[in-house]
Amino acid sequence: MSTAIKKFGQGYWTRLMTVIGFGMLAVLGAVWLWRLLETVDIGIHPTYVASGAALLFLAGVGVLLWWFAGFNAKSVDFLVATEGEMKKVNWSTRREIVGSTLVVIAMTLIISLFCWVWDFAFSTIFVWMRVLDMRS
Repeated sequence: MSTAIKKFGQGYWTRLMTVIGFGMLAVLGAVWLWRLLETVDIGIHPTYVASGAALLFLAGVGVLLWWFAGFNAKSVDFLVATEGEMKKVNWSTRREIVGSTLVVIAMTLIISLFCWVWDFAFSTIFVWMRVLDMRS
């Protein structure tokens, strides 16, 4: 097995953000494991057990992440291809996003006003017909 990183320099940001994201999850998992094992009594001080288990967990996840983002051919090819596809995306401008957001807000208000008008009209008709009782 080669010790060189597969496709070095390609897909840098995708690999980096993948490792950072999964690393944050690993840290949260290690904290959870630490808190879980703080109360375990096996003859060794619980702090040593909790910290040792958390560090072993982090080391194991770190090795898996290093292998996944640097050496596993399939995952490396996927991450490199993902970054290539992300460069092809036509990202919207700020003006387009603001315009689209305003259209959504306006349509939401118009539809809610339309529903309120018809609800008011039907409830008024049903009260007049004595189908609904609005005294409560």
